[in-house]
Amino acid sequence: MAGSMSFGTRVRMLLVPLLLWQIPAAVASSSSTAAETYDYIVVGGGTAGLALSTRLSQLLPNRSIAVLEAGPAAPHSTNILIPGLKGSNLQGPHDWNLTTVPQARLDGRSVTQPRGRVLGGSTALNLMVWDRAAAAEYDVWAQPAFGDDAGWGWESLYDAMLRAENFTRPEEAGVYGDEGVAYGGPVQTVINRYVPEQQLAFVPTMVNLGAPLNLESLDGNPLGAGRQPSTLRPSDYSRSYATAYLPLAGSNVDVLTEATVATVLFEDEKNSDGELVASGVTLADGSVIKARAEVILSAGSLKSPQILESSGIGNSSILSAAGIQTLLELPGVGENLQDHVKVQSVYRLKANYSSFDRIRYDAAYAAQQLDLWYLNETSAYDYTGSTIAFLTWSQVAGANTSFVPSLLNSTAVHSAIDKAKLSFLNESTNAPALELLFSDGYFGAASYPAANSSLYGANFFTLIAGVQHLFSTGSVHVDAAAPSPATAAPRIDPRYLEHPYDAAALREAAKYLRRVAATPPLNTFVEAEYEPGLEVQTDEQWDEYVRQAVSTLFHPTGTCAMMDRAIGGVVDGRLRVHGTANLRVVDASVIPVQISAHIQTAVYGIAERAARLVAGS
Repeated sequence: MAGSMSFGTRVRMLLVPLLLWQIPAAVASSSSTAAETYDYIVVGGGTAGLALSTRLSQLLPNRSIAVLEAGPAAPHSTNILIPGLKGSNLQGPHDWNLTTVPQARLDGRSVTQPRGRVLGGSTALNLMVWDRAAAAEYDVWAQPAFGDDAGWGWESLYDAMLRAENFTRPEEAGVYGDEGVAYGGPVQTVINRYVPEQQLAFVPTMVNLGAPLNLESLDGNPLGAGRQPSTLRPSDYSRSYATAYLPLAGSNVDVLTEATVATVLFEDEKNSDGELVASGVTLADGSVIKARAEVILSAGSLKSPQILESSGIGNSSILSAAGIQTLLELPGVGENLQDHVKVQSVYRLKANYSSFDRIRYDAAYAAQQLDLWYLNETSAYDYTGSTIAFLTWSQVAGANTSFVPSLLNSTAVHSAIDKAKLSFLNESTNAPALELLFSDGYFGAASYPAANSSLYGANFFTLIAGVQHLFSTGSVHVDAAAPSPATAAPRIDPRYLEHPYDAAALREAAKYLRRVAATPPLNTFVEAEYEPGLEVQTDEQWDEYVRQAVSTLFHPTGTCAMMDRAIGGVVDGRLRVHGTANLRVVDASVIPVQISAHIQTAVYGIAERAARLVAGS
């Protein structure tokens, strides 16, 4: 058989094992090998869980730590490792495959909510963007209503985020500056070497529209346009994700895969301060693992609230409807769900240009490019995108400044979170209102033209706009109608576009995408607008298109918010669940106020800081 293999196939068989270094075999194991008791139990082997457990193992070398991950280890998965296959795991075997309830403002559509169910969590599924929000946005976390601790401000969190990163400076000049990146951390980042010709036109187009060129966008001021780092290993251009922490972990860490946690267990008696004391966890198969010191939930914004509620912590009315005894009344659990949403426009390229779409329709080209990737030569399969602009509304509006105050006037302020978001629209904070991404190929609201279509074989690019600070907030709770609420999919209701600001902002963002595509030099590549099409002109038509096209940018936060208990908080500034002695949450769910960034850098930073908080106590 070997003689019948192509050279590329033999290369792939030889090189795939070389990519597996990120998950040492001695660390990953199945739940059947679990000890009965550990000092610390970390629930979730994803972005936060692996960073936290690794740093705890270094800070507390004499303490035992269990990481319980519901999914498998997947070191052989080329869908994870190959950057050009990003997105192929969504709604696949390594995804929790969650969806929202039908959304009233989206004409009754449900929206998928991808979350990683695999060792490495959502960093194994995400689109590998590495960026940061404005410094002022993190400083809000330190305010009395939220973390009430200067350690949650920009300076401290910036240092924590930098500890995660090892940036490889590009050989190409004028791509990234000196500030905002770090060296020596476990997660590898690069400026992607593969950029299609039409994508190179995006940054100068944005500059022509008045956006500044920003070559140090991770340094606390993200405003402007530039090429962002991607989480890639420069040695072989494979994905670098949370499993990169594991080689740094000590022998005091057991990573237990396919171990789904159903509930947290508590001592029969509260402590002298009247707090619940966590004693371990029950797995979905009924087995029990005990904790001497702490239980830490790192299951993410859509699963950590479910575990809390299944354990008897939450809003008693929700718990009783699900047949769960209330141990601790904490109505903020599962509330305050915030998510970035996006709308996009798709443009057909002129005939003399090709895009990532060629991978879809030209099998010989796809095979050739895949072979190049395995040989570690520049390939279309290197592609991650990561050419981005962050803008204020004034930069978007240009001469038409009248719509900015009309947007702000639609924003009724009801909470500390809303007040913080409204302050970000004050442009002195350098907080962006809008993110624009260039994505090569068709990534629209429908699908690439079918094989029997006259446009099959056409090449497209997609412009994506994400509104950064939305005023619609939702919830995620146990599904009271499910036979087993602890293990069934949670009930997710983001209430997309419920607030009028969000719908108006997306409409203006969608209009702006058309303006970008019509501006040189990008316009020289455009044959025609494919979605939504030039027949969309009036505000009513734009609103209809937004309802049909809007979707998630995969950044849920806030459902176990670090916030004062009196205003709906779930954890305090040390990430301990209010009313408990030794139960913490360490993941994106603790982020109290949505930030203008893809969230993985923030989650790594939270985990890095949390490890020191836990070890210090």
